[in-house]
Amino acid sequence: MKLQNKVALVTGSSQGIGRGIAVRLAEEGADLVINGRHDDDESRETLEQVRALGRHACFIATDVGVVAECQRLVAQAIEQMGRLDILVNNAGVQRHSPFLDAGEGDYDLVLNVNLRGPFFLAQAFARHLRDTGRGGRIINNSSVHEELPFPNFTGYCLSKGGLKMLMRNLAIELAPLGITVNNVAPGAIETPINRALMNQPEKLAGLLNNIPAGRLGQPRDVAGAVAFLASDEADYITGTTLVVDGGLLWSYTEQ
Repeated sequence: MKLQNKVALVTGSSQGIGRGIAVRLAEEGADLVINGRHDDDESRETLEQVRALGRHACFIATDVGVVAECQRLVAQAIEQMGRLDILVNNAGVQRHSPFLDAGEGDYDLVLNVNLRGPFFLAQAFARHLRDTGRGGRIINNSSVHEELPFPNFTGYCLSKGGLKMLMRNLAIELAPLGITVNNVAPGAIETPINRALMNQPEKLAGLLNNIPAGRLGQPRDVAGAVAFLASDEADYITGTTLVVDGGLLWSYTEQ
């Protein structure tokens, strides 16, 4: 197992891609801090799946769009698990709105969760590693939309583009501490957030026509990339984005 004796914090891991990442890291030997906004049935399901693999796990409810909550999350995770080695900034939100109609509330929500949270979570995590004299891994779940325009989702694209530059800057600043920083950029993944798409055959067919692999991605596809970047095999990889999209990014033509 690649991550034996490691402890990972995965934000937004009560369902979807986050759950897939948490379970995969557990399969590789890591103990887990599961995170979501609420202690609910979905978060408990993730906990059960991780513990069924024989790993230690705890759940901490947090709104990662609030700086004080981010700092509390890292501090409480360390208190409960003894240490942290891997941070996966997975939590994210999106809001559909034409640019001319976009409001301040939706803008703040998207930027706070998708960019402000990862910034201050990474800061608290990196300070912990610095103070304990250990290296570690920061992996951000970005999107193909850190590169690809997506009309009516300008705030979302802005947040992911910012996450790309955050990753690149931190890769340089934190390298002397033995901390690698990378992004994973999923394309179209079959998760609860995309459930509406699954009920619209014409839209789904149009999307699949833009994916050379001919299928939607699964949470396990993203989780595998995260597990690799978290492992010693990726020790010399930092400051880059690993795209997991079945070829969509360089094939997409329909805006």
